[in-house]
Amino acid sequence: MKQIIFYTSRVMQITFLLTIVCALMSLPAFADTAAEIDAEVVSAKKKLYAGSPEALELSKSSKGMLVFPDVVKAGLIIGGQFGEGALLVNGKTTGYYNTVAASYGLQAGAQSFGYAMLLMTDEALNYVKESDGWEVGTGPTIVVMDKGASAGFTTSSAKEDIYVFFFDQSGLMAGLGIQGTKISKITPD
Repeated sequence: MKQIIFYTSRVMQITFLLTIVCALMSLPAFADTAAEIDAEVVSAKKKLYAGSPEALELSKSSKGMLVFPDVVKAGLIIGGQFGEGALLVNGKTTGYYNTVAASYGLQAGAQSFGYAMLLMTDEALNYVKESDGWEVGTGPTIVVMDKGASAGFTTSSAKEDIYVFFFDQSGLMAGLGIQGTKISKITPD
């Protein structure tokens, strides 16, 4: 009986790992040039605005926007996420960044998503520009705008430094978050 349980457990583990590998293989490759990142950012902004009128409205008064069009997150107890994006000021790219996070705990699966950080104050914009890598949760105040936070939200009630919007989520892993994420400047090809 113990052998049957052990065998069944092993088959389930291997099946699960194969599912994760297949999911990761089907995810798009990361951009490696500035032109590719810029094209993905333009497409991502359209998706963001189509799905969130609040993001569109806030962007009109933001000082800048950090957009990560395609972040890949995967894990089996130990997990990680990675993506590349651009900082836009007045609609023009002023720098390129990556977003990296690692986690440990009850997690399994893979997913991709995008997110945008609307920088509402000069201080937040300068912090992002001048930091040589910063961890989300330190520095400017951040509010993640989910469906609940968006209800009844208006631009006149916007009082925080940074508002984060997620979009274009797909995959097999529950939960989105950016706490503990490190954002660093990069120089793409």
